[in-house]
Amino acid sequence: MDVRTKFPYLRQDFTASLVVFLVAVPLCVGVAVASGVPAELGLITGIVGGLVTGFLRGSSLQVSGPAAGLTVLVFEAVQEFGVPALGVIVLAAGLLQLAMGALKLGRWFRAISVSVVEGMLAGIGLVLIAGQLYTVAGLTAPASGLGKLAGLPGAVTEVIGNTTALASIALGAGTIAVLVLWKWMPKRVRTVPGPLAAIGLAAAVSAVFGLPVATVQVQGLLDSIQLPDLAAFGELASLSLLGTILAFTLIASAESLFSAAAVDRLHDGPRTEYDKELMAQGTGNTVCGLLGALPMTAVIVRSSANVQAGAKTKASRVLHGVWLLLFAALLPGTLALIPLPALAGLLVHAGWKLIPLRSIATLWREHRGEALILVVTALSIVAVNMFEGVLIGLALSVIKTAWEASHIKLEVVDKGAGPVQAHLSGNATFLRLPKILDDLEALPRDRPIELDLSGLHHLDHACRTALENWAARHSAGPDPVKVTEPVAAGAPAG
Repeated sequence: MDVRTKFPYLRQDFTASLVVFLVAVPLCVGVAVASGVPAELGLITGIVGGLVTGFLRGSSLQVSGPAAGLTVLVFEAVQEFGVPALGVIVLAAGLLQLAMGALKLGRWFRAISVSVVEGMLAGIGLVLIAGQLYTVAGLTAPASGLGKLAGLPGAVTEVIGNTTALASIALGAGTIAVLVLWKWMPKRVRTVPGPLAAIGLAAAVSAVFGLPVATVQVQGLLDSIQLPDLAAFGELASLSLLGTILAFTLIASAESLFSAAAVDRLHDGPRTEYDKELMAQGTGNTVCGLLGALPMTAVIVRSSANVQAGAKTKASRVLHGVWLLLFAALLPGTLALIPLPALAGLLVHAGWKLIPLRSIATLWREHRGEALILVVTALSIVAVNMFEGVLIGLALSVIKTAWEASHIKLEVVDKGAGPVQAHLSGNATFLRLPKILDDLEALPRDRPIELDLSGLHHLDHACRTALENWAARHSAGPDPVKVTEPVAAGAPAG
């Protein structure tokens, strides 16, 4: 059989796979180094994303690998539990994703408030930028998010007059400048992906001028694999470790499925099957956990590059995994040429892109409550940690929804003679109880009252009890209160 007949899009997929590979290499290495693990572990996650997840059904064109969005969480986990425990965490997260996919919970991630997700990404971006600015200057970053931000003025003072630090900053700033300006370069030049061009130029400048900057430490692919430590499985009884696993699971799943929705808008091919995509991510993370590698998510940068390069089928992402494997096996020494300040600059740029400045401005004009949730979620992640920050955002989202769902309106008709008519409509819940009672207490006590509840869609127990108590008190006067029950409650009662 003719190859062109069996694989009609082989040429397009082959070309796209090379583009994705060139985008993925610096990002895999940069995310790993920023996460506090050997650079090769980032490549292993990228390889698994191509050769394992790439084969599975779900979203045909999105590409998986280590993501900047999980860098902060991975770094915190490595600092607290150690690198050997990372495999256990990622393995458990992968198994949870498989279970959620099997239970068809993938579609429910689409119900998470967009403001919470964007707030999560903004918080990650802020912490990522603050932490990598220290690496750009060749300094050690404080552990906490607030510590990173608070320590920046002191870091500026520390590098003034330090020629080694200034050389490091110049290299990192140059990397960011290339990434920002790359989209305005001639189209022929832009055939080389911006991240690869920025890191390649930085490595060349560092080598030519002999800059005194740190470079990536190379251990070799097999030597970097950290199989899960049996002792680490014993830590699964720790609430702290279980909370970290849950955070990995929820954040990786949300990021992957939101990425899938974004990628679907970029092409006209098959739509994402969310439950199958969640299981594909779970399978990939299970394998990554067994190899002690970084957690995996679908990555919008690589996925959009795949679509824009003309990919038509999943073959492009599988092939990109092949190229990553060949690179890691045959050319590992080239990693030692990459300056750390350049990788930090790459991640500062990636962190900035995680902050949805346009969304914040739009939400502030149109939905200030959603904008507030976004900002509070981001600041909570910076001030506390990733998991608790997301929980705070979700709680605020639920409270806001409940408050809006409890909208209620009181109309009072007083014709000057006869009974005062009070009509309640909407949803009477305990959240609006103080307002309802304040409005009812303001009604005249020396006139007959007709309280019409037929316009209520919902009347909870707390409100019903409070209204009955109010009516009993008001009926102590010369004229009892006449109450018309909600339609769903049965016939009107006096």
